[in-house]
Amino acid sequence: MRGLYAIVDVTILSIRRLPVVEVAGAIANAHPAALQVRAKDLAPRETLQLLRAVHAHCLEAGVPLFANDRPDLAVLAGCEGVHVGQDDIPVHVVRRIAPGLRIGVSTHTIAQVDQALAERPDYVAFGPVFETRSKAQPDEVVGIDALCTVARRCPVPVVAIGGIDLARAEAVGRATHLGAVIAGLLPDEANDPPRAEPLAYLSLITDRARALHLALASA
Repeated sequence: MRGLYAIVDVTILSIRRLPVVEVAGAIANAHPAALQVRAKDLAPRETLQLLRAVHAHCLEAGVPLFANDRPDLAVLAGCEGVHVGQDDIPVHVVRRIAPGLRIGVSTHTIAQVDQALAERPDYVAFGPVFETRSKAQPDEVVGIDALCTVARRCPVPVVAIGGIDLARAEAVGRATHLGAVIAGLLPDEANDPPRAEPLAYLSLITDRARALHLALASA
């Protein structure tokens, strides 16, 4: 994998009153390297329904779908993978209960990267590389130099995360394999097309995702 690792955050989209499945479909139309659904505030049944709906778009576009935190729901929805954090179910447990899933794990320090690699995940996410507003209590910024160090020492792809936008995408692409983008996929609220023009809005999201993917993949 190389390029854009798109994250569809249900909470952020709900705050902006944007339709989650349609936004995910618009991103999938840009053919990113992968797409993850993060649904921290939904009940399991709602999350499963959402994953199934988004997966239909991902299958059509040939984009692997990762569920956040829940390997059980990932399996039920037919997802290709699951992403777990430092406080979630360990990678070796996921391997035991869902051996067919690809697994990514979040890391925020070099020590956490080494611990994660011992469990042989399919990729590690490292960050936040830059300041981010996508989390209420973000971890300490690691910076681009630390990202380069981690990418050089890792035998698996490294997903940079945190504060990545189009202006920073080329630098991230030169440093590592993939860049995870959340808020940067959405148009600036001040410049949003009118809500009466949803197709124009979704088209703008596809264009942003495509530009980010190209910048990250071709650096």
